[in-house]
Amino acid sequence: MSGTPARTTDAVTATEVVCLGESMVTFLPSQPGRLADVPSFGRGIGGAESNVACALAAAGHRAAWVSRVGADGFGDHLVEAITGYGVDTSAVRRDPERPTGIYFRTATDRAADVHEVAYYRAGSAASVMSPDNVPYEALLAGRVLHLSGITAALSADCLALLRDLTAPRPGRPLVSFDVNHRPGLWRDGARPAVLLDLARGADLVFVGEDEAEEAWGVRGAEAIRAALPEPEVLVVKRGAEGATVFSRTASSRTASSRTAAADSRTEAGVRTDSRTESGTGTRADSRAEADTGTGTGTGTRTDVVTAVPALRVDVVAPVGAGDAFAAGFLSATLRGLPVRDRVRHGHLMAAAVLTVPGDLTDPPARAHADALAALDDGAWGRLRLGPGWTGEDQEVRTT
Repeated sequence: MSGTPARTTDAVTATEVVCLGESMVTFLPSQPGRLADVPSFGRGIGGAESNVACALAAAGHRAAWVSRVGADGFGDHLVEAITGYGVDTSAVRRDPERPTGIYFRTATDRAADVHEVAYYRAGSAASVMSPDNVPYEALLAGRVLHLSGITAALSADCLALLRDLTAPRPGRPLVSFDVNHRPGLWRDGARPAVLLDLARGADLVFVGEDEAEEAWGVRGAEAIRAALPEPEVLVVKRGAEGATVFSRTASSRTASSRTAAADSRTEAGVRTDSRTESGTGTRADSRAEADTGTGTGTGTRTDVVTAVPALRVDVVAPVGAGDAFAAGFLSATLRGLPVRDRVRHGHLMAAAVLTVPGDLTDPPARAHADALAALDDGAWGRLRLGPGWTGEDQEVRTT
């Protein structure tokens, strides 16, 4: 599978993943109900990209977060809290004129009709990020640069920044892009269709079936791949059904991709191991390919398709799972694991977050997660994870 970033010569100290995006101080309700009825709130941190950085750092990776925050107490709290997870925040810039964003939310699922979020982020320090005021030397220093469509929705300057970072350039790292469509953020006539253009410039893309239909009117994993043929790896999240990964085989790159994109990935040191690209590292991959019509393609492009079922989880709070899934998938990608195991580590990291009240938690120990990810299909399908399952001494249910 393509999309495995090469290790640098200084593997001990080199940054593995750089995450760019706005983080905010979030106020979490003390009880369920409408925002109008909640008597008090607890303070936390929230931000898709910093969530990914924190989860990766907690999993033992060298992660950095790049952003802008206000020169205020909320900015202090964000930087201190994210640094506390082991994330490098040295490239975060402080803005003396603009505030740090904050938001309030209810305790319900984002997808629920009664869910409420009140953002106070207009004119925030992060909303003025642009190609002129972020440190590119820090952004391009890792093996992976992780971006999100949320940033593109914040302002024209932020959109310009993401357009620049997803454009082909010599020596760029592997670019990971989570579509993360948030309808409430797209204002002033802006159209979320620009997310499709940004995704086309990335090497690895995460997108949910539901958000692809809402943003682009595209329904189903195959149709999403048809709309996004450019990324080397496309991860389509299918909710309770699991996830489907389309990965480009080494021999199927078109001439145009070789000149426009593959050249920059080669200069960036992206490894293309044919055994990993073909997704034949495990028997389960082969079965998934047969079940989902793997190996078919159009023109000169051929995809290996790997479908992995979701886990059964006793959900405590349905927030943060998407960011955790991306972190788990990226962690396994950095380790060069097979496609099936990358998805399974994504599911496991998401399950860790779903079984706690907040957006962040300690992930399972690597050996514990590896053992679960290596289960055969039958045992994987019988897993049921509840609160406390991440402890190595905890019994994991298989009924």
